Formats: sequence, structure tokens, C-alpha cells
Amino acid sequence: MDALLFGLIASSALVIGAWVGSRFQLPKAVLAGMLAFAAGALITALSFELFEDAYEHGGIWRAAVGLIVGALVFTVLSSRLDRLAQGKRKEPEGSEKLDVDAAAQDRAPSAASTSGAAGLALLAAVTLDGVPENVALGVSLGEGTGGLALLAAIFVSNFPEALVGSASMREQGRSRTFILGTWLACAGLLTLAVVLGAGPLSSAAPETLSLPLAFAAGAVLASLADTLMPEAYEKGGPLVALSTTAGFVLSFVLATL
Repeated sequence: MDALLFGLIASSALVIGAWVGSRFQLPKAVLAGMLAFAAGALITALSFELFEDAYEHGGIWRAAVGLIVGALVFTVLSSRLDRLAQGKRKEPEGSEKLDVDAAAQDRAPSAASTSGAAGLALLAAVTLDGVPENVALGVSLGEGTGGLALLAAIFVSNFPEALVGSASMREQGRSRTFILGTWLACAGLLTLAVVLGAGPLSSAAPETLSLPLAFAAGAVLASLADTLMPEAYEKGGPLVALSTTAGFVLSFVLATL
């Protein structure tokens, strides 16, 4: 029940973000601040909730290999999703799948949202790094190690990504029913991932647990470098450093509880 509750809390941000993105537009600076805050929270989570646990369970080599594989898989698939989101455009600019302008009040959406598939590509990317993250959250619950920092990081990263993704879908002409339905399905899948981590995987050998934890850390690290932090800085400028710091501090405090 704890795993189900944590899974619902973490995944609820997807549904809330999708609802907001399908109906409203926000100032660009606010969106950039959300992404930066999420990046700071994820830095703490991947360091102290994911990679450190992977190291303690399986040693440095197993953890390092899992980290590299997770980063490699996310990078390759993320690049393919960017090309999918690019649509008819020939010159990619940044991360095509995370079109912050589609959710901003003062900017026009990119062609990736209006004529491509940016929203669906971002949905796939959220699922790609969300499954190992939520499995890791379930493992931490199954072992009784808390997982509050990871829960907070997942929640604050899910919200702006779902908001931007649903806004891109809206600009492409998708109905609100379609938008909310797809993000709700994603939320359901990620909730099941938490239950899976807290159930069968939590009783696995420590060496076995090390691999999904390290893989999740690598996927999160790649998503930070590939998508969240570059887009936050591009849209918000140097001030996003303060939002990143705030996210890191809050997540670190939760990790010490």
C-alpha cells in the first residue's frame, strides 16, 4: 500500500501538469524556473538515492557500468525522439521534444509542436526515464530506506514535463480528452513500476538491485544534460541557477530525514 501511495503521488504530477498544460499558458520565466528546480532536485536524487545505493549494493564497477548503460540508452533514444518531434523541420534547435514555447504566454510554439510530434515524443521520453526512476523508488520503499528525496524529485520533474508536453499536443490540435488520457495512461504505468520495485525486485540479491538503480541514475543524468538544464537556461537565463540551487537544497533536506 505504501508503494501504491508513493506511486500515485509521484505520477499524479503528470496528470496535474497535463491538465494545466491543456488549458493554460504560463510566463516563460516561470516554466524555466520549474525546469531548473526539477533539475536541482534530480541532482540530489541521482547522487544519494540512486547511484549511491547502486554502489552500496553492487560495488563501483557494477554501478559504473549500469550508469553508463543507462545514460547511453537514454541518449540514443532521446536523439531519435528529437528527430521524431522535428517533423518537417530540417535544422534541429535544442531539444525538439521539449517545446517550452508551446506552454508560454509570450512565445509562439515551434514547428515541432504544430507540425511535428513534440508532445508524444516528450511523453515517450518521460516514460523512458520514468520507469527506472519509479522502479528505484519502489526498491527504496521495499528496503525501508525512505525515498522521500526521490519521490520529491520525480514529482517536481513530472509536473513541468507533462505541462509542456500537453501544451505541445494542444498546439498540434489534439483534444483535451486525448491529452489527459495519454498522460493518465503514462501515470498508471509509472505507478505500476513503483509497485514492481517494492514487490518482486526488493527481495532480489543486492547485486541484482544495483543494476536498475545505476541504470536509473544514468538515465536521469543524461536527461539533465540533454534536456532539462539546457532548456531551462535557454528560456530563463542565468537566474535559473537559483532555482536549481533551491531544488537541490530541498531534495537534500528530504534525503537526510
